[in-house]
Amino acid sequence: MADTKPRNNVIRVLIADDHNVIRQGLTTLLSDQPGIEIVESVPNGRDALLACENQHPDVVLMDLFMPSLGGVQATQQIKRYIPGTRIIVLSGVLNEDQVLDALRAGADGYLGKNADIDELALAIRSVARGNRYFSEELTSMFDVSALEFRAREPERRTGFDTLTQREREVLQLIGEGRSNQEIANELSVSVKTVEAHRAHVKDKLNARNRRDLIMAALRAGLIEPDPARGVELTPQPDARAG
Repeated sequence: MADTKPRNNVIRVLIADDHNVIRQGLTTLLSDQPGIEIVESVPNGRDALLACENQHPDVVLMDLFMPSLGGVQATQQIKRYIPGTRIIVLSGVLNEDQVLDALRAGADGYLGKNADIDELALAIRSVARGNRYFSEELTSMFDVSALEFRAREPERRTGFDTLTQREREVLQLIGEGRSNQEIANELSVSVKTVEAHRAHVKDKLNARNRRDLIMAALRAGLIEPDPARGVELTPQPDARAG
């Protein structure tokens, strides 16, 4: 495993966010902070994983909702393959379920996107030293200690939990409205392989049609609610079940 401790007192940061203006703004603002270097910025979780393998950043600023591979899934994979990498979720979503999912995935910190640059720099320096950091806004809304405790407890298995990593990626792409051909191109597999994954996902989630799959992706936090999809998220006993 590569050494991911800050080198020469410089904290090397990777930014993962699907909005160009946010990546550019964070790069400009953080580059002015002493001891912080932006090594790369990427638009999705899949590119974040590849960049971590190549760049070995000390800290990743991770958005939650991104195309191709979402922040929670990217965090899980980075923590699995490059465990020394520290990850701060930087999201516009301050929702208890999303915070809990991020913690379960291995996130070391969580801030809302309305945090100021000084707090963000403080969070980066804190997690780079091996600490955890949660924004003042988050701690005022939730009992973070209780969420951390829940994140360590075994989860009740649901249909979503039985999905493989590749099946979760396919579900997210379906939720984003991608066709089988587009999914095949994205994942570099054949259309028949995508169809097989889609069938397995439908079977595991008891989904009957595309709408059910979109609902499952919404409840699992793989995609953001979007009125253009014509699907509204309705309350369910288990928000992760699908």
